[in-house]
Amino acid sequence: MPITERLTELADQRPNVCVVGSINADLTVTVKRLPHGGETIEGSPLRILPGGKSANQAATAGRLGAAVELVGAVGSDPNAQLLRDALTDAHVDISAVETVDSATGTAMIVVDDAAENFIVISAGANGEVDAETVRSHADKIQRAGCLGLCLEICDEAVLAAAQIAHDAGVPVVFNLSPIRAVSEDLLALVDVLIVNEHELAAIIGSERAVAGCEHGQWDAVGRALADEHGISTAIVTLGGEGSAVLRTSEGEVSVTRIPALPIEVVDTTGCGDAYMGTVLTALAAGDDVVTAARLAAVVSAHAATGVGAQTSYGETGKIAQFAADHGL
Repeated sequence: MPITERLTELADQRPNVCVVGSINADLTVTVKRLPHGGETIEGSPLRILPGGKSANQAATAGRLGAAVELVGAVGSDPNAQLLRDALTDAHVDISAVETVDSATGTAMIVVDDAAENFIVISAGANGEVDAETVRSHADKIQRAGCLGLCLEICDEAVLAAAQIAHDAGVPVVFNLSPIRAVSEDLLALVDVLIVNEHELAAIIGSERAVAGCEHGQWDAVGRALADEHGISTAIVTLGGEGSAVLRTSEGEVSVTRIPALPIEVVDTTGCGDAYMGTVLTALAAGDDVVTAARLAAVVSAHAATGVGAQTSYGETGKIAQFAADHGL
């Protein structure tokens, strides 16, 4: 089925998605080039844009037509209202977004003329999302068709959400970002792992990650994930090189490479989140992981042609036209 048709069908299906995690205000400055250590350079006027990995994923799912619920927290400062308004505009149910006595989470983002960026996050209210918070909204996880998780909240909250989903038979999609060590207890609950090459290296080691990402030795990567961590399905995103979908069963690894779309990149901020939000939506609608990844390649490419994270995300009609323009 053409991508354009499937995108339209997704919007009609209204699959149920739940995302548990972070909500940030992105403090964004553009520069001609990224600074060296100890160097001061001039940048553009500061922009405050809606972000946070989990909020971005939820916003993508909402704009694609999913019935999406977000569990998280913001403060009581002006940034909080900006983020609530942006999520509502993206058709996200924010009834489980709590207001806490902390500053709203922030991300400091610098983007250069080559569309490369670096990002530093300050957890703020996201640090108040704990296992108790998650359990108080268990019903939202249990009725979802898919659950999205990342690491911009504490490990205990992530594990609690994954366990609730697992016990309810809800597929868990996990992005190991920001990179930190995670327990095997958590990985055992993951149905689909989404990582870039750096995040992959944090799980299986840099040597094997490089062998896969740079030399195409994906069988070894798939077996390492399955044999050592119990992960039978993974998507490795490779930026301009596309992505690789790895499915392992009884020691046999199936590898599907999905090329990146040829586009003029403006800003890659939030593209990975757009990718994951699309995967969540497609899996919740019953698509297989390869179809989900193909759709995600289109949606994330569209996001790269705009500025910011959520501000670059389009509604289904706009993305479908983008896909049609690329012969998809």
